[in-house]
Amino acid sequence: MALCFSSSSLHFFFLCFFLFLFLSFSSAFASGFNQSNHHPHRSAANHNYREALSKSILFFEGQRSGRLPPNQRLAWRRDSGLTDGADMHVDLVGGYYDAGDNVKFGFPMAFTASMLAWSVIEFGGMMKGELQHAREAVRWATDYLLKATDQPETIYVQVGDANKDHACWERPEDMDTPRTVLKIDSSNPGSDVAAETAAALAAASVVFRGCDPVYSRVLRKRAIQVFAFANKYRGPYSNGLKSFVCPFYCSYSGYQDELLWGAAWLHRATKNPAYLTYIQVNGQTLGADESDNTFGWDNKHVGARILLSKAFLVQNLKSLHDYKGHADNFICSLIPGTSFSQTQYTPGGLLFKMSDSNMQYVTSTSFLLLTYAKYLTFSSKVVSCGDVTVTPPKLRAIAKRQVDYLLGDNPLQMSYMVGYGPRYPQRIHHRGSSLPSVSEHPERIPCSAGFEALTSPAPNPNVLVGAVIGGPDAQDRFPDERSDYAQSEPATYINAPLVGALAYLAHSSGQL
Repeated sequence: MALCFSSSSLHFFFLCFFLFLFLSFSSAFASGFNQSNHHPHRSAANHNYREALSKSILFFEGQRSGRLPPNQRLAWRRDSGLTDGADMHVDLVGGYYDAGDNVKFGFPMAFTASMLAWSVIEFGGMMKGELQHAREAVRWATDYLLKATDQPETIYVQVGDANKDHACWERPEDMDTPRTVLKIDSSNPGSDVAAETAAALAAASVVFRGCDPVYSRVLRKRAIQVFAFANKYRGPYSNGLKSFVCPFYCSYSGYQDELLWGAAWLHRATKNPAYLTYIQVNGQTLGADESDNTFGWDNKHVGARILLSKAFLVQNLKSLHDYKGHADNFICSLIPGTSFSQTQYTPGGLLFKMSDSNMQYVTSTSFLLLTYAKYLTFSSKVVSCGDVTVTPPKLRAIAKRQVDYLLGDNPLQMSYMVGYGPRYPQRIHHRGSSLPSVSEHPERIPCSAGFEALTSPAPNPNVLVGAVIGGPDAQDRFPDERSDYAQSEPATYINAPLVGALAYLAHSSGQL
């Protein structure tokens, strides 16, 4: 039916229409004003997950060691560590500095690569324009790990003397501390770092299977060799290298968790039934049912449980049905109010595991929750925590709450991602970020001279965009002091799992 208006009725219609718009706007404005007065935390709907995803990946460019490529976006960084490995007549140029210092620790670097790769595997299809940047972040690590594993039954696991490096505060472009090279081999084993390296290479081979099959095959072949070495010569790497790797990256959880984690990734990457047999035969002795519910660079038990549960839930491998139960136990430990709950939360709602770099557990747990929710949804399953049924939407809501806290929904209204939001840490514990860039100060800044920057109250001159730092304490307090490494230092293994979580949240909120 056609609608017809006379000129007078048309004027009346527009008058009513504009009056309606005005009243609606006024009501919305008043509502927003009242909400801002009564809810000090920023509305989660305001978070730009797409922006946060872009910045979380960009951060890795600030951690690069070696010769930087022409498309380097964080331009205040320059080439560094160009002779790494020369003393041992091996090329170890490249890779990542783990945190705010200038040492390349192989153990956390391999875990970083594993989690970046897993992020791409599970959520890469949601990353759109950021997918290529995410792949580049993976490859910067795996190119280095291929160099570190180039010699049979030998892995170079560290470049730099951490004690001497920490005695200086200098830019990576200036560093003149010893670039000591450490390795493991058949007489000095390190099943933990070796199996983690195998996991990283295997996971990355899945990432590149479709877009660079030749590189993928190289990674997969090397992963098989490295895992065989890890399994054959058993022992924690910090036994033989204790004075160099402890207390920085000691293997506190032992090496059994890495062997299970590595085998799980080899099974995922190769489809070789030998790895499934290995898991079935050795799973229990390698701690498949451990009650420790911490997942990070040292302890892989929970990650292995979630990864292996996929084989049961999605691929219907009945022999791995126990891993669904093991994964459920982890989930139940996170749910407040149940008899299984083992997790502490701050008054503001942040998962709190420990005072030193706590945010790494927030990001890794958020990733696992979203990943497990994906597997459960595929198989139409839920988690039973006694009388409490936990559904995939509940897992996603818990993960989203943690990420939102990180991005600013917290008592301080502080984003713990540098460069995201109106308020974020200004004085992070990071040498390159805290000292003038080479372009601003071309002259070398010697070892001890840099400590003036460490103690300065001034904001860092170089913004390490996307860096997620250790975060607040158990009472949601954060002093923003550069000397406070426990709360103010970024690390690659904090950001790596967050990449996947942000990709999911950006996509599910319609931003990607």
